[in-house]
Amino acid sequence: MTTLSDAKAAEPVNDDLSSGVPSHARRDDLERRLLRKLDLRMSIIIVLYALNFVDRANASSARLATFEQDLHLQGNQYATILSIVYVGYILMQVPANMVLHWLEKPSILIPGSMLIWGLVSTLTGITKNYTGILLARFFLGFVEAPFYPGVLYLISGWYKRDELAVRTTLVTCGSVLASGFGAVFASGVLTAMQGKLGQAAWRWLFYIEGSATILVAICAFFILPDFPYNTKWLTPEERALAISRLAEDGINKLGKRTTMQGLRDAVCDWKVWWFSVALIIQFVALSFVIYFPTIVATLGYDTTDTLLLCAPPWVFSTIVAFVISRYSDKTHKRYVFLFASSALAGVGFIISICTMNTAARYTSVFLMAQISAAYMVIWGWINNIFAREPAKRAVAIALINGLSQTGNIIGAYVWPTNWGPTYHYSYAICLAALGVSTTMFGVMYLYLKRENERIERNERNAKDIDNLQNPVGFRYLV
Repeated sequence: MTTLSDAKAAEPVNDDLSSGVPSHARRDDLERRLLRKLDLRMSIIIVLYALNFVDRANASSARLATFEQDLHLQGNQYATILSIVYVGYILMQVPANMVLHWLEKPSILIPGSMLIWGLVSTLTGITKNYTGILLARFFLGFVEAPFYPGVLYLISGWYKRDELAVRTTLVTCGSVLASGFGAVFASGVLTAMQGKLGQAAWRWLFYIEGSATILVAICAFFILPDFPYNTKWLTPEERALAISRLAEDGINKLGKRTTMQGLRDAVCDWKVWWFSVALIIQFVALSFVIYFPTIVATLGYDTTDTLLLCAPPWVFSTIVAFVISRYSDKTHKRYVFLFASSALAGVGFIISICTMNTAARYTSVFLMAQISAAYMVIWGWINNIFAREPAKRAVAIALINGLSQTGNIIGAYVWPTNWGPTYHYSYAICLAALGVSTTMFGVMYLYLKRENERIERNERNAKDIDNLQNPVGFRYLV
């Protein structure tokens, strides 16, 4: 029988040399070098995610040109074009991450899906009518589906729980920056390429951005890592350290589960469904993102100036996201930072409801845009909660992310043209959705806080630590 005090006394001061992990004197230096090497390679995901967002959102910029007229779109058809992406996206999320867990080769699956969606995005430029663009957008979502849950699963397989919020922000900030600078790039294309080779400017936007995606995908095959146990460019010491530091953090402690067992474990965990519903509602609140150029256009400027004005709010958002996620990791807290970011966004929605003043409304979009910080902290939190079993984590990430995209389908219809230019009803819906989702995350915070108290109490009273459900010292980050 092993007691808690025996376990603590038996904890080694130095690492196990026989396992290939360096002594304590060299470990810190090697860990810093390992993280630098890993961060450098992971940084390509910033570019991948930027292109992922651009290829999904370029229809919003194209709308400011002759996109709707050339495709003869009427009524809610534009909103349907935006929302249909998420149908294919939802359908493929869980199967794709289950394949990733089974294949164990994110360096192949992620760039491979990117190569295909780049081709689909490029070919979107040749569509002639509503049916054509609808099919193209559906298949775009279908082949983009493996990317984001795959990336989240990949980084959760390398970083400790108190490193995840910053790394999630790092790899996700590409989409935030693309929200702004994608519009700046689109402004240049829409201005300079109209009529070139007899093609409308918005068609060139799809040709150019899709081709860029294909080129970057080819590079990603050679840069992205797999997992600590099968990445070829690690030294034996680095591999042993990468594996041991995750084990010490309570990650992958439950043993190897099959992909189907992971599916069952995730489906039977109520926390997966709670986060899914909360994020569905959160995505309704975030619906302003896919209509951002339209919202900024209500300030009264021409197309070029409107697209240029889209960039500064997202630069601000990126800065706020890094600051918040850094302190979230440093303090081992999640909900308080999520709440702070959501509260600022709520103030932005209220300002936009209350006034049409140009300066006030432009200030409000800065406050609204920084909610991306809350979104990134949420995903760091989710990775923390499901950190211990890889198979379950793979399915949980995909299931939560996939179901949450239902909010994007709903959100596509929250900004009808006849509600503009004030969009009072749209902002009110976003504000209400934000309040509900933040409250739901608050309920999860209270539950996990009580769970930590229960775990601590069980450890204190345990006579045999082998009977504990959690590793000694494990606590949920709240």
